[in-house]
Amino acid sequence: MVKRSIFSATLFLFTIVTCLLLFHSPVMAGKIKLNYANFPPAPTFPCVQMERWKVEVEKRTNGQVQINTFPGGTLLGAKGMMDGVVAGQADIGNICMAYQPGRFIVTNATSLPLGIKDAKTGSLALLKLYEKYKPKAFENVVVLAMFTNAPGNVMSKVPVRTLADIKGLDLRASGGAAQILKAWGANPVGMPMPATVEALQKGTVKGLFSSLEVMKDFKFAENCKFVTMTQTVLYPFAVIMNKTKWAALPADVQKVMMDLKEEQSLWTGTYMDEQIKKAIAWSKDTQNVEFISLSAEEKAKWDSKLGFITDKWVKGANEKGLPAQAIINDIKAFAQ
Repeated sequence: MVKRSIFSATLFLFTIVTCLLLFHSPVMAGKIKLNYANFPPAPTFPCVQMERWKVEVEKRTNGQVQINTFPGGTLLGAKGMMDGVVAGQADIGNICMAYQPGRFIVTNATSLPLGIKDAKTGSLALLKLYEKYKPKAFENVVVLAMFTNAPGNVMSKVPVRTLADIKGLDLRASGGAAQILKAWGANPVGMPMPATVEALQKGTVKGLFSSLEVMKDFKFAENCKFVTMTQTVLYPFAVIMNKTKWAALPADVQKVMMDLKEEQSLWTGTYMDEQIKKAIAWSKDTQNVEFISLSAEEKAKWDSKLGFITDKWVKGANEKGLPAQAIINDIKAFAQ
């Protein structure tokens, strides 16, 4: 009789524990499949961060969540990413806000020439800016991470040591980088990054203005034997999710993703900075690339040409009722 009571008690406890596991363990709640769209090629840093996020979410939900990734614009392109995620064409997407300057006014302020020193600093400043202001541009999505690339530099076939050297030079650039080149006297040429490889080979452009990981990722160091270290301007990115899809997720899965938000943002910025170091070393060691540092006096000349860009942004943001100067001040404080 005693043995039967012990057996019954043990069976009861086992049943209770099993029920708790069924109701609280992500593994037992059924598989959740999500599609994550990205626009650049798979080896680039926005897609590397996508794959890292996928692995972490799947691991931290014990396999309950399965994420299918679509790099290279195979599901949604760069300019259609935001609207595509809102419409549910993809559950998750990675956007570059600099591609739509009139839409993401607040967060695009991080792409102004404000002296942000690296991608890690930029990523944290961008995320803090978003969290403080919660811009209306993101009201129809859930933000899962934010990050930036590293500051831009001039990669060229000919040495650029002064403003006189850059005058009239055909350089590939996009977004806010184009107006910076124009202010310096260069001739900005818009084209997709992959197309720049052939353009350099044919001489259509003499170089480009971008963050330096592309020297290795796209093998630009094979054609651009000079890099002028301007350390100017970066691009902000965001990982966004469809609101309806988000609302359908179990609370524990939502918590996993929210707990990852700052971690993923900082991981991506740190990864980006490490890739820059590797690209510089590779370019020097294998391609004999010369890295040109501007003197303090020369750098001041370059920077003095760019003040109007921030002034123009402040004027436009004020006209839209945004606290423009406060946003600029916050970015500078967040980037300390």
